[in-house]
Amino acid sequence: MVEIHQHPSQNCGPRRDGLIPQFVVIHFTAMASAEAAIERLCDPQFEVSAHYVICKTGRITQLVGEGARAWHAGAGSWQGLDDLNSRSIGIELDNDGQGPFTEPLMQSLEALLAPMLVAWGIPPQNVIGHSDMAPGRKVDPGPYFDWARLEAQGLAGKPGKSLGPLDATLDTFHRIARNAGYTADAPPKDILSAIRLRYRPFCTGPLTKDDFSPLVDNDP
Repeated sequence: MVEIHQHPSQNCGPRRDGLIPQFVVIHFTAMASAEAAIERLCDPQFEVSAHYVICKTGRITQLVGEGARAWHAGAGSWQGLDDLNSRSIGIELDNDGQGPFTEPLMQSLEALLAPMLVAWGIPPQNVIGHSDMAPGRKVDPGPYFDWARLEAQGLAGKPGKSLGPLDATLDTFHRIARNAGYTADAPPKDILSAIRLRYRPFCTGPLTKDDFSPLVDNDP
């Protein structure tokens, strides 16, 4: 059983309208250390928090109870839904976005996610990155996060494998992306960047048919 340390943050409140967690949002801290991130997430002047912080060493610290509303997601949308703070559990990972996530951290994340998804009835495809719900505004957990590792364990949704549509235009891409969950009010170029962060890290340049592939199976 995973060990979870407690460090309560007052930056939280009740979930609105009786909502319960139906998503998990993965973040990176982009700070010097997990301790610095925890201090920030517990400081009332910053008005931010998360449910959990996982250190590079694998230590898991809970700041907010899963039933409460932490302030981690901010403005954005996913699957046509807003107020992701009331609909999700936020997990901050001790990483600056400039390199891979440590093995102990990833092991702890997996150990935390597996029972969490079962307890709340959250399907793997509802484990998303901050960048998925806030394209152009957020880039975490970034290109170094190993989504394929979570997918292989049923802890994140697997991408589609289609060759993509014949009509590989930006308008078609935007429509298919919305059907796949990318409903935030953002320019198509930011949506494309977010999808590449998730499925084609470090890819640059114009839209190609390969950008459609992870999404097409979701297109009705």
